[in-house]
Order: sequence, then structure tokens, then C-alpha cells
Amino acid sequence: MKKPNILLITSDQQHWNTIGAFNSEISTPNLDRLVNEGTTFTRAYCPNPTCTPTRSSIITGQYPSQHGAWTLGTKLLEDRHTVGEDFKKADYRTALIGKAHFQPLKGTEEYPSLESYPILQDLEFWQSFDQPFYGFDHVELARNHTNEAHVGQHYVLWLEEKGLTNWRDYFVAPTGNMDPKQLHHWAIPEEFHYNTWIAERTNALLEQYQQSDEGFFLWSSFFDPHPDYLVPAPWDTMYDPNKLTIPTATPGEHEKNPPHFRLTQEDQPDFSYLNESGYGIHGYHSHSQLPDHERKQIVATYYGMISCMDAHIGRILDRLDALGLADNTIVVFTTDHGHFFGQHGLQYKGGFHYEDLIKLPFIVRYPGHVPAGRTSNAIQSLVDLAPTFLSLAGLPIPCSMTGLDQSLVWTGILERVRQHAICEFRHEKTTIHQKTYVDERYKLTVYYNQTYGEIFDLHEDPGEINNLWDDPAFKELKASLLLSYIWAELGKEPLAMPRIWHA
Repeated sequence: MKKPNILLITSDQQHWNTIGAFNSEISTPNLDRLVNEGTTFTRAYCPNPTCTPTRSSIITGQYPSQHGAWTLGTKLLEDRHTVGEDFKKADYRTALIGKAHFQPLKGTEEYPSLESYPILQDLEFWQSFDQPFYGFDHVELARNHTNEAHVGQHYVLWLEEKGLTNWRDYFVAPTGNMDPKQLHHWAIPEEFHYNTWIAERTNALLEQYQQSDEGFFLWSSFFDPHPDYLVPAPWDTMYDPNKLTIPTATPGEHEKNPPHFRLTQEDQPDFSYLNESGYGIHGYHSHSQLPDHERKQIVATYYGMISCMDAHIGRILDRLDALGLADNTIVVFTTDHGHFFGQHGLQYKGGFHYEDLIKLPFIVRYPGHVPAGRTSNAIQSLVDLAPTFLSLAGLPIPCSMTGLDQSLVWTGILERVRQHAICEFRHEKTTIHQKTYVDERYKLTVYYNQTYGEIFDLHEDPGEINNLWDDPAFKELKASLLLSYIWAELGKEPLAMPRIWHA
């Protein structure tokens, strides 16, 4: 029997409830198609609510505290074992198109970074780049979200090949000329949008693999709907802001929460004791201070970005069908982490482990193997992707991978193999160093060197409004959850070397 192909499609920073099959306010016909043809897992979690740590977990099958790329600005060292290496040994072709983000924007002599300046925008370098990259024998990369100045690498090469010689007009300084104050409408024609680039280049590889009859592990890594909130026509006007449900904070909901939650709702919050950078990359931003019209427009644009991306995901799915590859290809759609767009009065991402941020959209399609049209509440984690892909391909799982093999759950043979998920978050020199344990019903969050924390009953309080941490009535539950969390931490210790003798 021929081994299956693997096609991993990811978005960036997509809220779990943004698939049209489950949310009537948004249109995603192609993701809905995957829902109808595969199994949707409603309890999937990221191992970290930021990009680099989670993306590194996807390819290593390890938690950020294990593979070492523990926050933004760190680097996944090249000596870390990745799933692509296993597929290459099994004669698979391996490729990544789109966003990698395994390395920081600034490298050092000790830790050089291929995703940093000035290499990032050295087009001659990327024109001839043919080195293996974290287990991928072929990569076509870019780094930017919407109109960021980071634009470069293979995306710009493609823009120039397409004849868009004035591409700098659609990106901000110092690389480009676009007004950074422009919001929501992005003047770049859709034919030159990076969604188009990712779909086109993915499809070109699919054709190549089909013609050569080679198995493949291919990651199509989209950039949207990560802010800034910009999308080209006609997607920028697809949604009427006044007809959408706009999330907001519940009055008083942060009174029982750790202090940094309450600070987000103040007019001029002082996060200096947390060494917050001011750039908001870790989420200490208030949604409450935005004008009402902007809060509404943000949601409309965010949905437009998802719908635009969905259309180009559809192009990939159509090409799989046309090439006769769909029946033997495992397709997984998910994202790296979630997003706040008003929930709990918060915006973006960071040290707030609400479901909005750590729970993910997660769909698996494998015709004839994964049940179609099914919804499962079996807990998934992105650290499980690598070992599960290997298992479904009939390949051995390295001892270093601490994720769980979900193949029997995906194929409907077992109800569940995972009883809990763990999400980690930390940032240098700040007290926001936390870990979250979530099981079938409860969520526990603990903070390093702090006596405060969070406990939410996800059955009785799915909106996570009532923190039970200090409630005397739940003292025994708190002790039980703390013990369960300790067991979970012990259970994810890597066993990179199997025991081969008694002494």
C-alpha cells in the first residue's frame, strides 16, 4: 500500500470560532468543505500562544521548554531533530511555503539567523538558496504580515517575476512607501497578495510531486489573519461592521484575576514592573480604549482576511482533486495560536490563556480513513502533529518527541488518547511566566513565583468569567488540579534515549 502524503495548511493567529460551518457570521466555504469531508476537533490547543515557540513545536513534536525556542526573539537551533528529517529518510519530498519564523529578525555572531536583516532582504541570496532548512529540502519563505517592512525573501522574488516592479508602494518604510496610517483596505491587487503566492507555489509543487510520483510532506503556511488589519478588495468590504457580533469585556470580570488583567482596562496602564516593551507583542493592550467604530471595523477586516485566505486554500484543495492526489493525502488545517479581538477587553495575544488565545481551529481530512462530517471533543495539541503524521505514514516515532500519537483518534478507532493539554508562556525578565493545564472540564493557570492564579470551570463557565482560584468552596478542587498539573509535567519529560540495559 502506498504511503500517504501529508499536506499541512496553517493560518496565523486565527480565533477558533472563525469557520463558517460553526459561525454563521463568517463565510469560509473551503474550510467548510474540509469540515464536511473530515473530522473537526473542537478541543485543540497550542503549546504556546506566540509564533516561534508553537511553530517549532509543530516540527519537533516537543514543547517550547524542551526544544528551546521558548518565546519570540529566540531561535530554534539547527541541531534540533525535526519531523522533516524522518520523512526525508523515508524518501518523502519535504517543503515549506510561506511563513517559517523559526528564527528571530536579529541574529548574533553566536546565533546567526537566516530570517534576519540584512539577509532577509538580500534577493540574490534567496534567488540561489537551496540549502536544507529544518528538515525541509525545499523552502520558499517570507516574513511579513500584511504591509510590514520585513517583506523580502522569495515573496518579493515572485512579485518581481510577476511584473510588479512597484511592489514597494504596498509596504511601509523603510522598505516601502505605503502610509503606515492606512488601515483595513490594502491597495495591493489580490493577484499579488501573498495568499496568491502561497497557493500558486504550493500547487506548483503538488504538480511536480504528482508527475514524479513522489510522496510528500508539504507545509503551506499562510500569514493571515495576523494583524495589522489589512486586506485587498473585495474582501475589505465583504462584512458590514454593524451586523457582526463584537466581543467585549464583562463588567467586573477581572476583579478576581491576576493584577495584569485589570491593568489592561485602565486608560494609561503602567506595566513597567513587568518590563513590557511597549510594542504590545505580549498582549498587554486594552481593547476598551478603542473607539466603537474601530472595534467593529477590526472584526470586519479580520473576517475579511480569513475569507480571502479561505478562497486560496480552496485553490489548493481543487488542485489536489485535479491531480488525483486527494484520496491519498492527509490534509490538516489549523493555526499556530488564537487571537483576541475584544474578548475580555483584550486585543492581539500574550500572557492571557483564555480559550480565545490557546484553543484552535483544527480539521483533519483523509478520505476512507478519517470519518467525514464528524466533530470530536478529543483533546489535541500541536505537539502531537509530528508523531501522528509519522504514525499514519507507517514510520517510527523518535523517542525525543513528547507529543502523543493521535492516529487512532483521528481515524475514529479510539475516543481519545490525551487527557489534558499544557500551554506555556514566558518572556525574559518579567513575572508573566505561566503554564496552563486544561482537562476535559477545568483549566488551571499557575505563575512562576506568584501565589495568584486562575481556575475556570469550562462546563459551567465557558466564557471564563468567574475565576475560582481564591474561592474557599473550591479549595479541594484547586489542590487536585495542582497535583494533576504536576503529574502532567512529569509525563511530558522527554525520553530521548531508550533504556537498553539494567545497569
